[in-house]
Amino acid sequence: MPVITLPDGTKKDFKENLTIDDLSNSIGAGLAKATVAGKINGKLVDASEIISNDSDVIIVTNSDPEGLEIIRHSCAHLFGHAIKQMFPKAKMAIGPTIDSGFYYDIDLDVSLNDKDLELIEKKMKELAETDYQVIREVVDKEKALSAFRERDEDYKIQILNDIPDDEIIALYYHNEYTDMCRGPHVSSTRHLRSFKLMKIAGAYWRGDSKNKMLQRIYGTAWANDKDLKKHLNLLEEAEKRDHRKLGKELDLFHFQEEAVGMVFWHPKGWSIYRELEEYIRRKITKGGYSEIKTPQLIDKKLWVASGHWDKYSEHMYTSEADERELMLKPMNCPGHIQVFNQGIKSYRDLPLRLSEFGSCHRYEPSGALHGLMRVRNFVQDDAHIFCTEDQIESETILFCNILKEVYEQLGFDKVSIMFADRPDERVGDDSIWDKAEFALSKAARATGLPFDENKGDGAFYGPKLDFYLHDAIGRVWQCGTLQVDFNLPNRLGASYVGEDNNKHIPVMLHRAILGSLERFLGILIENYEGKFPLWLSPVQVALTTITSNSDDAAKKILEKLQMNGLRSIIDLRNEKINYKVREHSINKIPYILVLGDREIEENTITLRRLGSKEQRTLDVDECIKLIKEEALPPDQR
Repeated sequence: MPVITLPDGTKKDFKENLTIDDLSNSIGAGLAKATVAGKINGKLVDASEIISNDSDVIIVTNSDPEGLEIIRHSCAHLFGHAIKQMFPKAKMAIGPTIDSGFYYDIDLDVSLNDKDLELIEKKMKELAETDYQVIREVVDKEKALSAFRERDEDYKIQILNDIPDDEIIALYYHNEYTDMCRGPHVSSTRHLRSFKLMKIAGAYWRGDSKNKMLQRIYGTAWANDKDLKKHLNLLEEAEKRDHRKLGKELDLFHFQEEAVGMVFWHPKGWSIYRELEEYIRRKITKGGYSEIKTPQLIDKKLWVASGHWDKYSEHMYTSEADERELMLKPMNCPGHIQVFNQGIKSYRDLPLRLSEFGSCHRYEPSGALHGLMRVRNFVQDDAHIFCTEDQIESETILFCNILKEVYEQLGFDKVSIMFADRPDERVGDDSIWDKAEFALSKAARATGLPFDENKGDGAFYGPKLDFYLHDAIGRVWQCGTLQVDFNLPNRLGASYVGEDNNKHIPVMLHRAILGSLERFLGILIENYEGKFPLWLSPVQVALTTITSNSDDAAKKILEKLQMNGLRSIIDLRNEKINYKVREHSINKIPYILVLGDREIEENTITLRRLGSKEQRTLDVDECIKLIKEEALPPDQR
């Protein structure tokens, strides 16, 4: 006769053992309908799990993050059920959950296409609508092996052979289909209604190119149709904003096989890049930073001494010269310490803020590359602040103020902050980490900004604050970071003379606002959908003529625009004005100026703003003044 304690403290007595499903039914029909699993004394379990002892119980519903994860994992099993009905000879490999959905790797002689996905999805819906019960059975390893030998499931057998004999193995029965998983899963397919199969890709078994290439089918799954539709609309919007597509359409940059993962910037793209870099340079110069430049190639011994070789060697490019092994720098920190180490530093020199637009190279697997978002050569708006422990708080507040202002001026009003503490793989002893974590958490609270914890995700040398910005369609991007490092300065011999005339090791704050300029530009392109604010736009003004009679006057106006620092082009083509205006609008040029006979006679110009149907006729000088004022970078207004 278990006594069950619910999260609000309510206690319920039962005369016999019961399942999570029974418990939710006893509370209410609405809760029972939404129940997908439960937690018994903190352990996540299936809704069919029997409660036999006095327990603290939490009911997990389809609106809980854990419940949604279970729905997605169960949809992977439903996919397996459908694929085996349609293709009985298919061999099932793995089907884990991923962000917003799931995938399943299968070995199938037939190459699936988009039409097949539609048919498989239809079969999944047919099976789900039967509301069949999903049965869980805990078995020993031999019974599991026997079950999959009968079904000729080679990949499941390989997985089982790698599982320790004492590990719990659960089989899940979906009518005639059997799958294997730790669980939990839904107890009925009535929970599986809102899903969609998305795409097909290739994947080597166990990620090893020596193994067979399998077909990977991706799907998305949600608690209800409303959430599914919202997600699909977001994907559609994201596809329209894809920076790779817009980069090509707007002639900003390209990639090619001769330099995998490295950007070829075109004039328009490089114009945006330079404007952004100069904006950040002005902001940090005002914030008391001194800009430096450190070498690209540095002897391996420095990377060994810093600890980066042990941590990052597989991502580092190597070279040889003068019988020495050299590394293309993957980050700027060790080089900055070398600058700090030149000459004797006093406590009066601290804080010392050294910044660099540092070009870094990191080898990323080709499958991980993604336009500007993940490249092999990138520039960081990097800086390192050498300070005393007492200065950590004030420097953290100063940095957070600059970062928040930058994000707001670039159009990102919402910023989330995560505090990440020590990872499993790290340098330095626990006492140093205790000190660093305490100092950073205290400083973070002093900023007055809310933050959440991200356990175990700190840098290998120190805890950090990561800053996430939210874009125009609600996506979240990690960009800025502030890391407290008590380890690296010590490893590389950094010191300063304190007030007591003794040598002390400085604290090193690693910090970036944008992170990678390449990645941040990709985010900006997608956030603005290519419609950049005037100050960033590579072409700010397109001056167009109605007839050739206006050509000479247009050239003089163009000269005035350019003398006022406005990036302008002139369109004298013998085309209809509506055609010209439409073309420049497609190219997302913010201002289109139209010049005809009437405008020449009155010394005026007709102005159109991208995104507005309104047009205004202004005096030429007044028009240029208006555009020039709007074109000022946000920090200069």
